[in-house]
Amino acid sequence: MATRWGLCGAGKISHDFSVAIKTLPPGDHRIAVIASRSIDRAKDFAQKHCIPKAYGSYEELANDPEIDIVYLGVLHTEHWRVGMLFLKAGKNVLCEKPFAMNSREVKDLVATAKKNNVFLMEAIWSRCFPVYAEVRRLLTEEAVGDVKLVKAYFGSPRLKVPRSEQKELGGGALLDIGVYCLQFVLMVFNGERPESIQATGVLLDSGVDESVVVTMKFSRKRMALCAFSIAARLPNDAVIAGTKGSIKVLGPMHCPTKLVVNDKETEYPLPEPCLPLNFTNSTGLRYEAAEVRQCLLKGLKESPRMPLADSVLLTEIMDEIRKQVGVVFSQDSQ
Repeated sequence: MATRWGLCGAGKISHDFSVAIKTLPPGDHRIAVIASRSIDRAKDFAQKHCIPKAYGSYEELANDPEIDIVYLGVLHTEHWRVGMLFLKAGKNVLCEKPFAMNSREVKDLVATAKKNNVFLMEAIWSRCFPVYAEVRRLLTEEAVGDVKLVKAYFGSPRLKVPRSEQKELGGGALLDIGVYCLQFVLMVFNGERPESIQATGVLLDSGVDESVVVTMKFSRKRMALCAFSIAARLPNDAVIAGTKGSIKVLGPMHCPTKLVVNDKETEYPLPEPCLPLNFTNSTGLRYEAAEVRQCLLKGLKESPRMPLADSVLLTEIMDEIRKQVGVVFSQDSQ
């Protein structure tokens, strides 16, 4: 039986997700429904992507018994509210990143998923890429000896993008792209909590972070350095330096196709899209869709690639970074 997807939100990421699904076997995946707050947008999206059902409200999707999982592709300021709607309705959910606005909201989503015995995953698609799988294998084999330093950079000029620079839309470099650098560090260090976090950054006039540098210290004298910016272009790569060599994930590190291990490069090409994409390498969303299907078939309630504990820790680290840099959202006082 094909996994029946219900898409929530008819925006850019849902478009790319739909295109990515088409690169997978149709016997495995089927988009059954698209839901938007605007029925016209939903119908247009359905027509473009050949989706049989279109809804003009999220509640209709929550009440549809003929879907296996909801892909939550709405703005992250809405993730908690809309996510709770689906989880309480007994729906499995793949929620776009960032999971929510702060760790309180994330813990609330996780607790509700557990209470209702449903699958929940933060869509850190990076974790599902073949390059990341190879990185994990190399680390297990201690291919570069003891890891001493992890470095991850992500900078992309997007000051003209409202959701990147406006506070009420959950803007800032951290929640938009910094999350990718931090999740990479957590993957390398097996979801371990850092012993210390030091963050410094500069803010836009809107009160969100424009550029941030984070250093973290982990047990056994291990360090991590992350830099991210929505004002400048950075190398967008990630490096793991060990006592016996290095692993380099070539940019874009959040959706990579090239890996360099001790100067030897390997490429992992992506399939071509059937329609133009909004974001870089978006056919790679196929990997997280395939991961979700495998989890559902095995009866798992979370993904071992991106466990819920990693999502909680990730958000707690982001809360601490925001505190140090001075970014406060209205959701923090609720």
